[in-house]
Amino acid sequence: MNIGLIGFGSMGKTHAYAIHNMKYFYSSLSYDAKITAVCAAHYENAMTATERYSLGEARHSEDDIIGDPTIDIIDICTPNIYHYETLKKAIAAGKHIYCEKPLCVTAAQAEEIAGLAEKAGIKGQIVFNNRFMTPPMRAKQMIESGQLGRILSFRCDYLHSSCMDVNKNAGWKQNRDICGGGVLFDLGSHALDMAVWLCGRIKSVSGRGQIAFPARRGIDGNEWNTNADEAFYMICETESEAVGTVSASKIAIGTNDDLSFEIYGERGALKYSLMEPEWLWYYDGARAGGELGGIGGFTKIECGGRYPTPGGAFPSPKAPVGWLRGHVESYHSFLTAVAEDKTTNPSFKDASHIQLVMERAYESNQNGGGMLTC
Repeated sequence: MNIGLIGFGSMGKTHAYAIHNMKYFYSSLSYDAKITAVCAAHYENAMTATERYSLGEARHSEDDIIGDPTIDIIDICTPNIYHYETLKKAIAAGKHIYCEKPLCVTAAQAEEIAGLAEKAGIKGQIVFNNRFMTPPMRAKQMIESGQLGRILSFRCDYLHSSCMDVNKNAGWKQNRDICGGGVLFDLGSHALDMAVWLCGRIKSVSGRGQIAFPARRGIDGNEWNTNADEAFYMICETESEAVGTVSASKIAIGTNDDLSFEIYGERGALKYSLMEPEWLWYYDGARAGGELGGIGGFTKIECGGRYPTPGGAFPSPKAPVGWLRGHVESYHSFLTAVAEDKTTNPSFKDASHIQLVMERAYESNQNGGGMLTC
């Protein structure tokens, strides 16, 4: 399968890593996938990428890639505001698509794209790569097996500190004109997806945004007025009537890449932090407590690199996992769906729901924080 990569910033490089190294993690792939064409915002950057990483040919535009009949898959790693038009062109050309989150910048666009992809019969997957870390995968397994019982409440946070330095030039993800939103789109989409994937679809949401530093240096280094949320907080209710909070922040001093969740059910609970990616914490309500604690309390499950077959053999099931490993597993899931005609997961429909929740959260923020139906 030949892949055309559109955009070669940090995420383009990450996707290229996942594709190139997949063969080391999976011993018996049913396909051979490689990047055969790359385009970037500047042709010189595409040239550098292809020469440094042996990624096929540099192309002048995304149209050169999408219109190439030898390319089977389009990988979209461009800023959010460009996704919609690129997605439409790729779908019209009959290409399968792997797209960075969020899918689009409005719920209407995302719904349209999901519908077009389904009608065209193409495989589309959104990059919610945190689903593919072993502790969240194990959490999903335990929830579906009924070990927590009915889920009552949850909390999911994604915290960074990258907006704390007002003297540092803002990046495009801080600019609503390019990102389409703020931290809600960037980190909040991941946190929402984790909550939805583990706890169920959201039926109503209340949102509140925060801009802590209204003035800072812009992309060009000049003084600039912040136009996108630096933190966002939500109260969510799922279709099964569980209630929880989801938050995203780039003004949480002391944090690095802190994605975490807590889920509380009738019979048990789960806790996880991306900063301790080997472990999932599980509380079994049936285990006896008593004098000196008995055998009650949370159990620390060592998930590590224990991916299901055929993954996990390299480098070792006992080896610590890393952020890149989740991207490799995510891309493997997508390419396998394409090669074996399976359903992608997470799909564009999943992405469309997340887009709708974020849009309602923004509307709630603008209208005083009331709950809105999703």
